[in-house]
Amino acid sequence: MGNSKSSALSKELLEDLKSNTKYSEAELCTWYQSFLKECPSGKISKEQFEGIYASFFPNADPTEYARHVFRSFDTNADGTLDFKEYIVALHLTSGGKTLQKLEWAFALYDVDGNGTISNNEILEIVRSIFNMIPVDDQKNLPEDENTPEKRAEKIWQFFGKKENGNFI
Repeated sequence: MGNSKSSALSKELLEDLKSNTKYSEAELCTWYQSFLKECPSGKISKEQFEGIYASFFPNADPTEYARHVFRSFDTNADGTLDFKEYIVALHLTSGGKTLQKLEWAFALYDVDGNGTISNNEILEIVRSIFNMIPVDDQKNLPEDENTPEKRAEKIWQFFGKKENGNFI
């Protein structure tokens, strides 16, 4: 995906990113140079990504959630994020269109990638989110969502479920 080891973006990748994100050519080129400085291989490993998340949540354990987020952004499933995947992720999380955000959220919760979301998948993601909330802060959550199980059930009930136990 793109010219990941070159010091310049390929014209094709640049045009693709300009048309599919909110970033200008100058911004993309600046991001690319910074990306290559931090990731000379042109790729971010899962471990590097987890380290980035850990720096944002020093008093909690974001490892599991970071793995899920990484999986949802690793669109070609090669175990790394290249520049395109990185920029698309940045775009989605900082100002993408509502439909794009919904598609990403669906991919995040569809842990097994089968095109549906089960109650167990919701619970898995919610547990990983709870791991990022310090225990003392969890005590301040509303009674009906102060455990991963209660929160997952509340989400499940909000969206409703299909007869097969999944929703699409």
